[in-house]
Amino acid sequence: MKDNFKYVGKSIARHDVKEKVTGKIKYVGDMKLDGMLYAKMLLSEVPHANIVSINTSKAEALPGVVRVFTEKDVPKNYYNSHKWYKGSEFPRDELILSEKARYVGDRIAAVVAKDMATVERALGLIEVEYEELPVIASIDNSMKEDSIKIHEDGNLAFEKALKCGDAESIIEEGKLVCEDVITTPKQHHAAMEPHVCLAAEDYSGNIIIWTPCQVVFQVQLIVAEALGMPLDNIRVIKAAMGGSFGGKGQPILEPICAFLAKETGAPVRLVTDRTQSIIGTRSRNASKIRVKTAVDKDGNIIARDINADVDIGAYYTNGSAVTMAMGKKVFRMYKIKNQTFKGRSYFTNTLVGGACRGYGSPQIHAATEINIDNVARALDMDPVELRLKNLVHPYDKDPIGGPDLGNARIIDCVERGMKLFEWEKKRNRPKDDGRFVRGVGMACATHGNGYHGAFPDFITMSLRITNDNKLILKSAIHDLGCGTVTTIKQIVAEVLDIHPDNIIAHQGDTALSPYDSAGTQASRVTFVCGGCAKKTAEIAKEQLISKSAEVLGCFVEDIALKDGLIWNDKDKDRKFTYGEMIVMIQNNFEEDIEVTHTYRSPANPGVYAANFVEVEVDTYNGLVRVLDVLAVHDIGQAINRGFVEGQIQGGAHMSIGFALTEEIKIDEKGKVGTQNFSKYHIVNAPDMPNVRVELIEEEDDNGPFGAKSVGEVCAVAAAPAIINAINYALDVNITSLPATPEKIIRALNERNNK
Repeated sequence: MKDNFKYVGKSIARHDVKEKVTGKIKYVGDMKLDGMLYAKMLLSEVPHANIVSINTSKAEALPGVVRVFTEKDVPKNYYNSHKWYKGSEFPRDELILSEKARYVGDRIAAVVAKDMATVERALGLIEVEYEELPVIASIDNSMKEDSIKIHEDGNLAFEKALKCGDAESIIEEGKLVCEDVITTPKQHHAAMEPHVCLAAEDYSGNIIIWTPCQVVFQVQLIVAEALGMPLDNIRVIKAAMGGSFGGKGQPILEPICAFLAKETGAPVRLVTDRTQSIIGTRSRNASKIRVKTAVDKDGNIIARDINADVDIGAYYTNGSAVTMAMGKKVFRMYKIKNQTFKGRSYFTNTLVGGACRGYGSPQIHAATEINIDNVARALDMDPVELRLKNLVHPYDKDPIGGPDLGNARIIDCVERGMKLFEWEKKRNRPKDDGRFVRGVGMACATHGNGYHGAFPDFITMSLRITNDNKLILKSAIHDLGCGTVTTIKQIVAEVLDIHPDNIIAHQGDTALSPYDSAGTQASRVTFVCGGCAKKTAEIAKEQLISKSAEVLGCFVEDIALKDGLIWNDKDKDRKFTYGEMIVMIQNNFEEDIEVTHTYRSPANPGVYAANFVEVEVDTYNGLVRVLDVLAVHDIGQAINRGFVEGQIQGGAHMSIGFALTEEIKIDEKGKVGTQNFSKYHIVNAPDMPNVRVELIEEEDDNGPFGAKSVGEVCAVAAAPAIINAINYALDVNITSLPATPEKIIRALNERNNK
């Protein structure tokens, strides 16, 4: 970490904090347009069925109802809501409203009325006759059952293998091999703001959409495909957002809302309640992962074989992408010369999978890090020692040809964490033998910084210095609540040495923003968008200095600038604000300073984390308390320290839930048992431990001021660390997440009955 930055590395308050805490921010759920109508969807209550009939007559007869729409009314333009740029293709199997029910939560109909109360009453009057079909509700059933097809081509949606060396042969040689099968659940994003969208048709037939989304150009593309309209006839405006965590990363409501606005000729606000957000949007993919790891007697990993089966739900969406994201990560944390990853994605009659914070990292690292601890147990070796023997080093190569790892500092994370956590002392203390048993565990994780090496990864920004001493940055950035706007402003402020309050940074608007190839996904914002902001600001600075030298009649080398002031260093008594200088440039040369720059991501280094935890288990009832979390992160350079710490603490919260309580429960008949927060259990604030944060700030060569990502990797390592701590404390081997009290008591009984 450098200590000579003026704005970078500082905990500056987010740009809209006052407006948020005073309630002045207008979320989409607060917005009202003249003549606005209200809408809500009818979601399927059965997991798999042909729709025999939908009787909407009673609903349409209700005073205030404008219209009820079903599959018969919508365009038959199939699309895939995962697609984010033109030129990419994924299987298209979604319609605005479904012609067949494929899961509990499928979109069957939509009601538009003059008020929300009427919408709710009308939904209860719609009569749907289903011809129920056999159900596939799990990965195992999808693999075994060939006669029940969710889609015509069968239930295996995707498969691919990645490999280096020859893992299979080495494992067969009979070295010490440790094998585990780890299962992880579907997880709800649980953003405070349920999914919502507002759309209106303008006087010329264009559709304007206000949405708390992650990629405005993706929304524009999918709506255009779904409605069969030209891109230019659709404008998407990023609205204030009450959280996403990936849940709003795919256009779900936007195509429907745009269609309703177009058909009714009025503004329409489409909303979901919590139940609909849980069952009818997206979820983290469930997984079943088998890991075989072979080591020599000294603890060197000589081979590993991973088979990952991924539940993508009833529609394809990102079925291939999330599986491959898992596969690529397993080659980027440990130095394993012989490794195979085989990934398969399966359709089920369950909630649709999609982006969820970490994008496959939580699942694959849960599997591999639990397995690593079991390898250490088999060797009678400290799990930290085993990891340190095998972790990657800075600037290692990706063994399957992916981008280089960059300044990878995972070893630093482990060594620093081991010391701060007092690992050896806590790990070697005598085990408890009473009702309450304590244990410690740790785990590592890695993630990326964008799409370089896989998909187009570029962004264009424009920066103008105004004559009233402001800087206006136009780009398609999206603030999801994590402080993106402020972070980008800090980067520009550092380059031009002007306070961030003097910078205006607009969010995404397809009609006004320069193009961005990918938006807010793949942990690319600070690394790629921040890199563009820095370069654009540097070009603007060069132009400002050059033109100022002409105005002041001096050499470029004589120009000095600081704190938003610029002057000839040989005439220090005459200092000008940037705005005053712009006025002189405009008047003298009839020119302005406005820079437009397209930035292509130069790399995709790894980011890394090591989490250390202490838990206490009540052996009478299986309840677990997480007492302490130390999260050590290799992030390059913190741009906003407070935001980084907040991200890590929030990520730990999500990961603790993944480990212990959060699970969308779906029974063998496809019914969802966790449709609200009374059944879906999030870790509450009183149960949260203190999450200590330690940053390894060894700058990356390609990040802005050395920065790398943190927003997704922070939600990964805590979960396997907690499972490892439980297993160590109880001398059991729980490999099914979440580790509920029932699973813990079952494991204790199995241990005691051996």
